[in-house]
Amino acid sequence: MTLPPRYAWSIPGWQPERPRNDPAVGEIWCYTDRFGYDPGDDVAVHVHTTADVYDVEVIRDGAAPQTYFRRTGLPGAAHPTPDDAYAAGCGWPVAFTVPVGTDWPSGFYLVVVGIDDEHGRRHEREHFFVVRARAGERSSAALVLTTSTMLAYNDWGGANAYRGLGDDPYADVPTPRQSALRPIARGMLRKPEGAARNRHTGVPPIGWEPRHPAYEWAYANGYSRHHADALWATYERPFVVWAERNGYRLDYLTQHDLHYRPDLLDGYESLVIVGHDEYWTAEMRDAADAFVDGGGNLARFGANYVWQVRFEDGGATQVCHKVPGADPVAASDPSRDTTAWDAPGIGRPGAATMGLTGLGGAYARYGSTTPRSSGGYTVYRPDHWAFEGTDLYYGDVFGGDACIVSFEVDGVDYTFRKGLPYPTHEDGAPENLEILAMAPAVVGEIDRWGGRVPLGAPEGEAMGLVDALYDGNPPEFRRDARYGAAMIGVFERGGTVFNAGTCEWVSGLIARDPFTERITHNVLRRLAPGSREAR
Repeated sequence: MTLPPRYAWSIPGWQPERPRNDPAVGEIWCYTDRFGYDPGDDVAVHVHTTADVYDVEVIRDGAAPQTYFRRTGLPGAAHPTPDDAYAAGCGWPVAFTVPVGTDWPSGFYLVVVGIDDEHGRRHEREHFFVVRARAGERSSAALVLTTSTMLAYNDWGGANAYRGLGDDPYADVPTPRQSALRPIARGMLRKPEGAARNRHTGVPPIGWEPRHPAYEWAYANGYSRHHADALWATYERPFVVWAERNGYRLDYLTQHDLHYRPDLLDGYESLVIVGHDEYWTAEMRDAADAFVDGGGNLARFGANYVWQVRFEDGGATQVCHKVPGADPVAASDPSRDTTAWDAPGIGRPGAATMGLTGLGGAYARYGSTTPRSSGGYTVYRPDHWAFEGTDLYYGDVFGGDACIVSFEVDGVDYTFRKGLPYPTHEDGAPENLEILAMAPAVVGEIDRWGGRVPLGAPEGEAMGLVDALYDGNPPEFRRDARYGAAMIGVFERGGTVFNAGTCEWVSGLIARDPFTERITHNVLRRLAPGSREAR
C-alpha cells in the first residue's frame, strides 16, 4: 500500500541512522568521548567510515562561524557497531584528538567529518563539544545546553526514549537507556535555514486534517524524525545568533556540567536555558536550586520540564524508565525513580524549581492541539518589569505571527480572580509566582479520524501517564485535566526565575518579533546585566 507523503513519517520504512556495514556504500559518522572541555584539554574523536580517507573541520558556531581546527587526508577505518548502540554505545576506537587551545573562547564547537564518493559528491556528518570559559575570564551568564533532552530524543542507532524497539508505528517501544557514546541524529546539530519546526503556522480550514510539518520535511530530506525535538540547530543556535548580534556574550555549559561540576556555576549572575529542556537528573536540579537560593538568576526561554533521569557509567549512559516503579531503584529509593518529577513518590514537583511544569501545559499548535489558537501570549500583567518598553496592554496578544506558543509548553494549575490569573499552588508552584501571560494548551491530540490520521501526541498517552503517576487516583486538580495553559511565570527565591513557558520562544527572535525581542532584552539586562558588551 502506498501512502501519501503526509503519512510517510509514521510508516515502518523510515528507519533511524546506523552503519550499513557495506564497504561499497560511502558513510561516515563520529562522536566525542564527552560533551564539555576546558581550554587546554584534548578532545577524543571516534570515527567510523567506509572511505579510505576523510577530513575534519572544527567550527565554533554562532552568528559568525569560525574554524579552529582542520585536518585532511586522515586514514579511514570501518568498525563493527553493536546492535544496541543506542543503549550501549558504539565502542569505536579513538581516531584522532583535537587539542583545545588555551585561547579558544567558550562556545559550541561543531566537529564536521566528511568524505567524497566516486562521483565527487560530498558526504558529511557532525558531532559537537562545548568549551567552557577560562578561569578569570567568565561572562556574567552561562548558556546551559540541554544535553539530556538531546540524549532522550537521539535515535541514532535505532531507538530512543520514545520508540525504536517495537513494531513501529503500531507499537512504539522506547529504550530506557540512552548512550552518550554514539553519533547524534541528523538535524539536531546542523540543518538548512528554514527547516520545518514542530508547529503549524496557518489557520486550518473547516474539515482540515492535522499535519506534522517537521516529520514530513525530515522524511523528504533524509533527516531524523526527531531533528526538531532537541538541541542546537532548532533551539540554542537561533538564540545564540540573536544574542551575539545584539552584543551579549554567553559562556557555555552542558547539563552534564551541572550534574558533575556544580562548582562551575560559582561567579555567574545568571543561567540561561533555551528551547526544550524536558529531562534533568536530581543532581542537575540540585545545582540549579542551589544557584538560585544563593542569589543567582535563571532565565528560561524554554519549556516541557517533566522527567527525572539518572546517569550511569560516569555519565556515558542516561536512564529514564518513565513508567512509575519500572526503574529498578524505585523500590529502594522512590525519590530517584526515573519518572515524571510530579510523581508523589519523588516528592519534588517540577514547578518548585522552574515555577511551571510540563504537566500544567503540554501542547499547543502541534498537530491537532489548539490548531486555531493565536499562537501568541495574552498579556495579563502589563506593568511587570518584563514588559517594560513593549507598550503592551492588558489583553494584548504578542508573538502570534511568529507562533511562539507552540509545540510543548509549561504552566501550573490556576484560577482567575477579578480578571487576573493566580496559581492555586496545589501542584507545588512557588508562593510568590506571578503569571504574566497565558495561552490555551491541551494535554494531547484528540482522535477525530478513527485512527486514519497519525497523531504525534495522542491525548490518551498523557492521561494514562497521570493515572499511572497517582496509581489510578489522581488528585482533583489533575483528574480528567485535559486542558491547561502555556504561561510566562516569574518568581523569586534568593535570585529571580523567569520562565517563558514555551519551547518556541526562539521563533519570535528568528522572526524579529519586536515584543518577543524587547522582553528577551528586558530579561537578560535585568538578570544578567554583565553579559552585554559595550557596542
